[in-house]
This record gives sequence, C-alpha cells and structure tokens, in this order.
Amino acid sequence: MPEPWWRAGPQEVHRIEDRVSSLYAERCHIDRDDNAVVLVNKARVVHIPAAWLAVLLIGPGSRITHGAVTLLADSGTSLCWVGEHGVRLYASGHGTARGSQLQLRQAWLVTRPKERVAVARRMYGMRFPGEDTSGLTLQQLRGREGTRVRRLYVQHSERTCVPWIKRDYKPGDAFAAGDDVNRLLSAANSALYGICHAVITGIGASPALGFVHTGSALSFVLDVADLYKAEFTIPLAFDLAAKGLTSERDARTALRDAVVHGKLLPRVVADIKGLLVPEGGPLLEEDLGGLWNDAGGIVSSGRNWGSDPFGPDNHLDVIPDPGGSTAP
Repeated sequence: MPEPWWRAGPQEVHRIEDRVSSLYAERCHIDRDDNAVVLVNKARVVHIPAAWLAVLLIGPGSRITHGAVTLLADSGTSLCWVGEHGVRLYASGHGTARGSQLQLRQAWLVTRPKERVAVARRMYGMRFPGEDTSGLTLQQLRGREGTRVRRLYVQHSERTCVPWIKRDYKPGDAFAAGDDVNRLLSAANSALYGICHAVITGIGASPALGFVHTGSALSFVLDVADLYKAEFTIPLAFDLAAKGLTSERDARTALRDAVVHGKLLPRVVADIKGLLVPEGGPLLEEDLGGLWNDAGGIVSSGRNWGSDPFGPDNHLDVIPDPGGSTAP
C-alpha cells in the first residue's frame, strides 16, 4: 500500500543539518496554519515554517493541537516536551528517519564488548586530537577527560575573570543549583542535549543505546553532547556570565546562535555516522518493512504466509538484512 500523499519521505524534507537547530516555546498555544507552526500567546502570533526546524522544545504552560503534531511529524521535526528552563526531557517524538539500518548497526555495536569499547575509545579520541589513546583503558580515558574538563573551567575563568569554584549540579532542578556560571552551564547543556537528541532521532539512531553512558533513555544523547561541550557550552557560559547575562534564555539563544555559526548540525551528523560506521559503508534510509527470517535475511511482508513458502506457487522472497549488511 503506498504512503498517503501528505506523508513526507526521507528524501522529501530538508536535511537535518540544514535546519534551524532548535526553538523553545512555553506558555503558549501551538497550532497549525497550512505548512507553518503557529505560536500564539496574549502578546503576539508567530508563524514558523515547520520543515526548517530540527527540534521544537515544548515547555511548561503550553498546549499543542493534533494538527500541529501531524505537520511536525511529517516535516521530520523532532518534538521534545521539556521541563521549566528546558532542563528535563519528559517525552519526545520521532524525526525524519524512516529506516532502521543505523539503529540496527548501533545495537550490534553496543551489545558486543569489543566493538563497544572501540566506539567509546573513538569518542574519547575525538576529545584529544593528535594524541594516541589506543593503548589507554577506559578508566584511564575517563580520568584524562575529567582532568581536561577541570582545566577548561580554570582556563575560561582566568580568561573572563569570572570566579570559579566547582561544577554544582542538582539532578531534577539543575538551573536552581550553584552560581551564575553553573546555572548557565546547566541551561546551555540542556539545550545542547535537545539539539543532539533531534539529530540522533532524525538520522535514525537510538537515543538510548549509549557507549560511554548507560542505563538511561538518553545515554547516546549524553555521549554525543559530551563531544561538543568544551567547544560550545563551557566557553559560552563564562562569556555570558562576564557580560552579566545570566538568565536561562540568554544561554539558550546564545547556544542557538553558536550552533548556527559553528555549523554544528552537519558535524553531529557526520560524527555519529563516523562513530557507528567508520568504514563508511552505505546505510539505506528506506523503510524495508519486512519480516525477520531466522535462516538469514528478511522476507517480504504484506502477504499471507499461511501456505507452504517452498511450494510450487509460493517461493521464499528473501531480502538482505540491513543490520547484517553493515555488521561483519
């Protein structure tokens, strides 16, 4: 059965790396007007082209119509329902991906200790360019990463003349903890998580299957976001504090601008694919929609398999398994 005319395919929407990174909305009514999302409050009405958004962060006091959700889903825009200041993610909707090949590859890697360690080591290696980290254990890499981050805090404190004591974070209420720099870090990091979450779901990977982090529905989001904090959120928090810009909105809008100017979205897409498929193998974006076959490959769906599949009038139609094609 063909797709309905109104449902967009993976080649019919703007690529995730070409979109505006994120938009945060709170205390407003979110509706649809043709192909635009409409944000309405007592002060004004704002129209936003749905296909240009990577992720819409929906904050407290907001309500959204079924029509708006349908438009955003068909435009490949991820939806994230977040807490006040955007520091907690409660639920999310899917992005542009229609196929499962990248997620199958990710699951294959994360369930095999040797391959999982290799991906984790590549992640740490990205934070130490030009250094050979192949002989270090994960424990040693974690220690070096902790030292690197502490040194970054001190360097940016000296650069901006903003006092720094330590990272202070309160789970569940992050923006209420610590001094101005800590609160700005929490707000900027939460926005970065939303952006990474949108990219991960948008290209068809799983937010939950992490390699360094584990045990959370957002483990891979945390993995990916950690690759960019040293370049984006840490210096941004100190710069804003030095200017006296200490609200969570200041952090969120400044990060959004930095993401655009730094062209982060295409980097995240390339980095994720480089981590999961370092050999650069092809990954189909189409939805094969088949049935798994224990003898290998995938058999076609949408047919009645009640008769003998090997009979004279019913041959076994086997499609190559996309998960197996990328996993040696």
